[in-house]
Amino acid sequence: MTELYVSTDVETDGPIPGPHSMLSLGAAAYTADKRLVATFSVNLDTLPDAAPDPRTAAWWATQPAAWAACRRDPEPPQVAMPRYRDWLKALPGRPVFVAYPAGFDFTFVYWYLIRFAGECPFGHSALDIKTLAMAALGSDYRDAVKRRMPKRWFDPMPHTHVALDDAIEQGAMFCNLLRDLHGDRS
Repeated sequence: MTELYVSTDVETDGPIPGPHSMLSLGAAAYTADKRLVATFSVNLDTLPDAAPDPRTAAWWATQPAAWAACRRDPEPPQVAMPRYRDWLKALPGRPVFVAYPAGFDFTFVYWYLIRFAGECPFGHSALDIKTLAMAALGSDYRDAVKRRMPKRWFDPMPHTHVALDDAIEQGAMFCNLLRDLHGDRS
């Protein structure tokens, strides 16, 4: 079964799940050759015993459009996450989680899937775009930042802090990076 790279972005109100909530989840499933197969997007109700992190809340205050987008029509996590699990399972390939940075986004997605859907269709398959860029660039990890990456890895898409927009943008970047790794620099 073919792997599908599920570029994922989350918006949250703090640094870790549980004490803080995932506000929004966007996912874009790509083939290795950059064909966008399907997308998923949902805004989530906050967890009942969670509270926003003050530093994160201060950052959100600087992003009113993105904040409004992630608070539009939220669903309870116990409804949204089983729907997301089912979407992942219905994809025409084996899902591999892809994010920038995967260490942050996967923590929230895994925690929410286990808690509210009972399983994580990704297993522990989480690919970090920054780590892959480090390998492709032959650089140190902390030097593998977007401003040092080749322009050809970036399609002309905005980074809006709206989860689905950012998942699509980062998925295209991942596919462009993957193309370079496979030797096609066209």
